[in-house]
Amino acid sequence: MTRESRSRHREISTVDLLAQTGMTRNVAKALVFLSGRGETTSVEVEKATGLRQPEVSIAMQELRRRKWVEKRDMKKEGKGRPVHAYRLAVPFSAVVDAIAKEERRKVERIRGVVRRLKRRASRP
Repeated sequence: MTRESRSRHREISTVDLLAQTGMTRNVAKALVFLSGRGETTSVEVEKATGLRQPEVSIAMQELRRRKWVEKRDMKKEGKGRPVHAYRLAVPFSAVVDAIAKEERRKVERIRGVVRRLKRRASRP
């Protein structure tokens, strides 16, 4: 297996892991792509991830809402839509830590629900 194919396989498996936490695949693809880059444009995200422009925009909105990604408008010569540049606002490890915290909260909530159900089931 070449170095490039190992890297691609690692990216795909990271996307799969993020999707297992409930993150949409499009958001996960954009996040994983950004994690291996510095600043990059939305067009580069489209090409590398196979996402369409509206999908990239939606994914970036979600990542920005979570304060994991920063956006910068780039000056463009001539007319047309502005070009947006994106980069991670925090290290990828901080994103993983935030996801882990969210997942622990979910588990605790589920445990609480199960405890309440068990109490009700044990009542005559």
